[in-house]
Amino acid sequence: MKNRFSLFLTALVVSTSQASTVGTITVQSEKMGRDIPVSVILPDDYQDGSARYPVLYLLHGAGDTHRKWIDKTVVEQLADTYGMIMVCPDGGRTSWYFDSPIDPSYQYETFVAKECVAHMDQNYRTKAQRTYRALCGNSMGGHGSLFLAIRHPDVFSVAVPLSGGVDIRPFPGKWDIKKRIGELETHPENWEHYTVINQAKVLKDGDLAISIDCGSEDFFVGVNRALHQQLLEAGIKHGYTEMPGGHTWAYWNDAVQRQIHFIDQRFQK
Repeated sequence: MKNRFSLFLTALVVSTSQASTVGTITVQSEKMGRDIPVSVILPDDYQDGSARYPVLYLLHGAGDTHRKWIDKTVVEQLADTYGMIMVCPDGGRTSWYFDSPIDPSYQYETFVAKECVAHMDQNYRTKAQRTYRALCGNSMGGHGSLFLAIRHPDVFSVAVPLSGGVDIRPFPGKWDIKKRIGELETHPENWEHYTVINQAKVLKDGDLAISIDCGSEDFFVGVNRALHQQLLEAGIKHGYTEMPGGHTWAYWNDAVQRQIHFIDQRFQK
């Protein structure tokens, strides 16, 4: 893969907040033929040593960008506290982290799971094994965190969806999903194949560390409860947290602080 920026010091934007270092780089997507912005958070001691670090990939929701997790939550402080590199790839406004079968300009499964991971491992001191890679995301990014982890078990070992759209089928007119996989009426097979709740049927207990978190007033709570029940019936151990709250950054800021313990514990195993 051609790497346009090989060192963090070549980042387009670099700033410091708390003790962590936050930068925006670009990573070339060969499959989409363009450069994609990615925010990277390095823990405070990264620049001073030679240690390698586990990596948490944070996926944003529909309509947002790679900057949203940094702007709206305390992930910078969490990177320091837990000694993780955090990577926030831009997933397009409404990609749903698919390799779209109908739109070649939206190939974000390949970008996040392959191209971005490869760039990070080549240019940063990562622990470059699946054991030390986790995915977490909110809303569309919650869908993406499980979708990518299930489909790339050799790359990721942990998936933490927050208020995830883990079953897209009840929402055929929403969030440009039909622009990525076709209309439900004309491409029903795509809606069955690309929805996380069906992808999850291939899982066996122990394949993936999963922790689901959703607000009890969230419009996605029903599909999260359904996935939780499906995993229980399949005998797949996982975490499930449902707290008062809606589809808001206030909820996700609290949720990521709850769930970072789960992620860190898996990294320590």
